[in-house]
Amino acid sequence: MLIVITGVSGTGKTTLGLGLSARLGLPFLDADQFHTQTNIAKMSRGEPLTDEDRMPWLQALADALLEYQERGGAVLACSALKNAYRQRLQVHSDQHWIHLQGERNLLWERMLARKGHYMKASMLDSQLAIWEKPSFGLLLNVTGTPEEVLEASLDYLTSQGMKMKIGVMGMGVMGKSLALNLAEKGVSVSLFNRFVAGKEEGVAQAVCDAHPEFPQLLAFEDLQKFVESLEQPRKILMMIPAGAAIDAQLDSLLPLLDPQDLVIDGGNSFYKDSEDRVNRLKGIGMHFLPMGVSGGEEGARKGPSIMPGGNPEGYAMVAEYLEKMAAKDQNGNPCVTYVGPGGSGHFIKMVHNSIEYGEMQVLAELVHLLRFGFGCSAAQVSAIFSEWGKGELKSFLLEITADLLLFKEGGELLLDKILDQAGQKGTGAWSLTTALEYGIPYSPLAEAVNARGLSSEKATRTAFARQFGHQLEKISGDLQTWLPKIKEAYALARIINHEAGFRLMKTVSDSKGWDLNFNEIARIWTNGCIIRSELMESIALGYSHQVSFLELPGIREKVKGNRKDLAEVVGIGLTHGFALPVLSAGANYLLARMTAESSASVIQAQRDYFGAHTYQRKDDPSGAYYHTHWTQS
Repeated sequence: MLIVITGVSGTGKTTLGLGLSARLGLPFLDADQFHTQTNIAKMSRGEPLTDEDRMPWLQALADALLEYQERGGAVLACSALKNAYRQRLQVHSDQHWIHLQGERNLLWERMLARKGHYMKASMLDSQLAIWEKPSFGLLLNVTGTPEEVLEASLDYLTSQGMKMKIGVMGMGVMGKSLALNLAEKGVSVSLFNRFVAGKEEGVAQAVCDAHPEFPQLLAFEDLQKFVESLEQPRKILMMIPAGAAIDAQLDSLLPLLDPQDLVIDGGNSFYKDSEDRVNRLKGIGMHFLPMGVSGGEEGARKGPSIMPGGNPEGYAMVAEYLEKMAAKDQNGNPCVTYVGPGGSGHFIKMVHNSIEYGEMQVLAELVHLLRFGFGCSAAQVSAIFSEWGKGELKSFLLEITADLLLFKEGGELLLDKILDQAGQKGTGAWSLTTALEYGIPYSPLAEAVNARGLSSEKATRTAFARQFGHQLEKISGDLQTWLPKIKEAYALARIINHEAGFRLMKTVSDSKGWDLNFNEIARIWTNGCIIRSELMESIALGYSHQVSFLELPGIREKVKGNRKDLAEVVGIGLTHGFALPVLSAGANYLLARMTAESSASVIQAQRDYFGAHTYQRKDDPSGAYYHTHWTQS
């Protein structure tokens, strides 16, 4: 994009040019810097330039514009008083003109106020005498404030076809990072953040100001101007808090949109709410894409794992941009895929987060057990985890846990200064309630959610520790004897966490007819996301819809070989006072999954005894139901 700002001295060409340069991320060129020394000397003496004087200067400016056009554009401030001069500077079709004018008295006052400029105030009248009304471009009066002139110029440029490819709403950590990710890939992005006086002012513009290296960013606080800045059909990515805020934003946004426009929800919305929104926008001829995004701030900036659902037509509209933005798998393919219809994108992100909860809790349990049970230093635990991470246990969460165990503040371990109350945003609990709804055992991952809830009861925990005299006990066993068992217990616990999550996804997919592709889901989780790991690489290669997760090659052997180690580690931990909720639940979950003759017959007898709920019999293959009068009286 090339923008030329013209006008006589004092109209504020430089002020506007610098403002547009900052807002659009384009280089600023001051035509005064291109004058020959002869011309500068002449103007310094108060002598007007002739056409002959100006021709070399205009040619130098035209050459510069051509050069900068190849680089992506520029903003030029130049007097260009005559239409003939302007024609000499018209070097490209993608070139916009803004012509500034004002009352002589205003311009005279401005010129008198300037210090050290070679253009004398006395030359204003000669410039006004030869100035010709422009035959093209925007003629803009400069009586307003510089900010008003800048906004009017931006409005004009937008109306003239300066349209951005995609819009991002919400300049929080994730929204800002995704916008910068797109801009770095050469995609033009309009940024929107709401205006709240005294609280949220100039937030989107601050992102542009902090990143002048990206000329493809344009900031807005006015929602209508933001929408108008986008090419049609419009593509808008919302990165705002889940829940009522999404619907409130849609209520404001939809009246400004047209049929076939696309809105994407890139936050952590509940998948059932997302399905309602898909249907809502479909009813008015628009597209809605519920899209999970995983990777945290760094992933969003450098390449996340992206999980869009909704309708395939909507996905096709932004597939190019999402593929540019996403992380790459080991084969160089983008970690994004069209997940499926409705709210399936947010559904699998929800399950992803519950697996994440489980993985984080297992590592936390092992850190606690190794440090305070076996007496390892934080550095020793870090070394153990780092060694594990060199093989098949390699994962992002294992890696960062090893790192944080070494971080010191003032010479002391920062980890030991952090209050032991874990936060959560709801996605783990949503997975649990969904599992209950569909009758899917979810105890390992449910315990990760429950553990965070218990951690929040700090005062009660502290009081009970005193009241019941509970202390963590040192484990007398040799660490080197236990380490192989702990490693294998960890490996199996991770398998169980993933099995529970994938089982829930498969059950819901079958029930809703989503036909989720689990190989592809696992593939996009191999990089960019929080639960990326070597295990996920194996799942991506070997998962089949026709077999249980636990029967996959390699995993079956781990289940057989490691279940005793898991039980022993849980046992030694519990007997020495360590709460191991996910490890314990994993061991129980696995045993229950493979126990042929379970204790459930007692449950059925109890239910029939007190409530006449009936039961089935092993010796009757017909499946008939029976009721017994259990009392003899």
